[in-house]
Amino acid sequence: MLSKVRALVLPASQRRSLDELTQDLVLSSGDSTSKRSAFWTMLTLSSVIAAGGVLTDSTATVIGAMIIAPLSTPIMGIALGSVQRRRTGSVLVVLLACLLVIAVGMVMSPVLPSDYDLLSNSQISSRTSPGLMDLIAALATGLAGAVALARRDVAAVLPGVAIAISLVPPLVVAGVCLGKLSGWLALGALALFVSNLFALVFAGMLVFASLGYAKEADKAAGRPAGRASAAMALLFVVVLVPLTANTVTTLLLNAWTGRTKDAAQQWLADDPGASVTSVDAKSRTMYIHVRTPGELPPVQSLLDLLEGRIPDGIPVVVDASRGRRIDVGEVGG
Repeated sequence: MLSKVRALVLPASQRRSLDELTQDLVLSSGDSTSKRSAFWTMLTLSSVIAAGGVLTDSTATVIGAMIIAPLSTPIMGIALGSVQRRRTGSVLVVLLACLLVIAVGMVMSPVLPSDYDLLSNSQISSRTSPGLMDLIAALATGLAGAVALARRDVAAVLPGVAIAISLVPPLVVAGVCLGKLSGWLALGALALFVSNLFALVFAGMLVFASLGYAKEADKAAGRPAGRASAAMALLFVVVLVPLTANTVTTLLLNAWTGRTKDAAQQWLADDPGASVTSVDAKSRTMYIHVRTPGELPPVQSLLDLLEGRIPDGIPVVVDASRGRRIDVGEVGG
């Protein structure tokens, strides 16, 4: 059965050899000087462009930066090296690349005003509260990227762009948030990056091993086949932990968001024409968006209604019509 699926996903006529994949994905193989020069040059430029897109809240600019981002190469190099059970230096390259991208974000962050609301920027807010769908998308991206890299008839740039979108923007956002001294937001972006990284490497290992590269590497090295399964199992556990944590967090946030909306509707019940348009949970804060033709009721009554419905210590912000934003305070405070 596995052989039939393998032949369907990757026909023998289109399969790259292990040596070809190694040349493509490991920067230390072949002409390493030229490879490293191209990698660091393009990574720096793509980071600057991505940071510009984040700071101007431009989705098109961020996506454009990913077209030239080369981060997929060492990421899939880690997956291939794990399947081959040999050190390729890809882990160190990825670590240094992460530090570079974060540094670019920090250096460019001062262009924002000191009182700038980071969560009003969709490029930032969407990458500081990782959820289950982010991880599912990363797994799918890793599977698609590994299959594309293993095939000769798929352009290498396609998986590269998809993988870079999952990794470079969160790192830039982490750098921008650190530059603005917003530690919780930076931590959320880093959590998204780390979860995506593990998911991508696991997906790459799964594809490369199932397509026979693990057996090919074991045979070439004179080792018993199937040893890569232990590394895959370990990485699966590492990926499963954030997956489970994010799933539980997402379910809890959905429940808390629903309870917050119910409490807010009770809070506005005596105000004719007032309504709750939406409630968002972003970076440990509940944002309640309301419309009201008049003045809002006392905010302390909202906190009283929320007490016992959501955990104490969660900050609450009310976004009212005509651009008013009210920091209500913390539940139970």
